Amino acid sequence: MTDAPILWRDLRRFTPARIALGRVGNGLPTTAHLAFQAAHAAARDAVHTALDIPTLQADLTTAGLDSLVVRSACPDRRTYLLRPDLGRRLHPDDQPTLAAHAQPGSIAIAICDGLSACAVQRHAPPLLARLTRHLGPTPPIIIATQGRVALGDDIGAALAADAIIVLIGERPGLSTPDSMGAYLTWQPGRGRTDANRNCVSNIRPEGLSIPQAATKLEWLIHQMRHLKLSGVALKDEQPRVAGGDGGSVGEGRK
Repeated sequence: MTDAPILWRDLRRFTPARIALGRVGNGLPTTAHLAFQAAHAAARDAVHTALDIPTLQADLTTAGLDSLVVRSACPDRRTYLLRPDLGRRLHPDDQPTLAAHAQPGSIAIAICDGLSACAVQRHAPPLLARLTRHLGPTPPIIIATQGRVALGDDIGAALAADAIIVLIGERPGLSTPDSMGAYLTWQPGRGRTDANRNCVSNIRPEGLSIPQAATKLEWLIHQMRHLKLSGVALKDEQPRVAGGDGGSVGEGRK
């Protein structure tokens, strides 16, 4: 067995990336190979595992937040994966439900399962428990199944909201099956593009922590309300968040 040089092995302290794994002949050591297979299985499970809606609603209730459940136009997970366009559209039957809870001028919040339901299952309730304290009155939290980021445009428009925050499970990597993203859009509605959104990504304990993400989102929301815009026109000029290297902030990237 050939191990990696000491200098390479030392880098493992700073990243979960698969570096300096060593080799056995032309292959990986058994431990590294099995770890890769387990990580790959976890990523696949993250994509296909369904959101536990009753538990999520109970967690939101504990945080003092009401919620409503809606659907995208995707009838099932297979369609969601094959037809991204349908995941961006609200199911027509849910339009009246949202319209009945419209709050003009508010900031709406949607939780979408996205490509990792476990991400929002774990991280959305604690993030919202911190974030909603500073938002003022908001419509009920919208839980959307089989949803893409742009589903927030239909949801925000139906709620007559000034802006919407979409929390969504991001595409899982081999070391990040539970990464959550937050997307902010001013004046949501049909015709908005990713250039109209700001994204705070990699929200998870090993990336951008819940307190750091809440601080960053509060700053962006304040600027968005003040300037009445989002996306490429809203620059992240907040002083660097201490210890926040694990996450990233940018204009709409999905």
